[in-house]
Amino acid sequence: MNFIRKMLKDNKGATAIEYGLIAALIAVAAITAMGNLGTKLNSTFNNVSNGLQ
Repeated sequence: MNFIRKMLKDNKGATAIEYGLIAALIAVAAITAMGNLGTKLNSTFNNVSNGLQ
């Protein structure tokens, strides 16, 4: 019975899950931002390349 009480009071697992979710959301935001930046950079380099020809 004491084991169950200790498990109910322990918040380390919940905190680790919360930090994992925050890290996942940051990763998704970074991937999205980098994908958009890559598309815009590709377009810019294509414009420069076409201007040089």
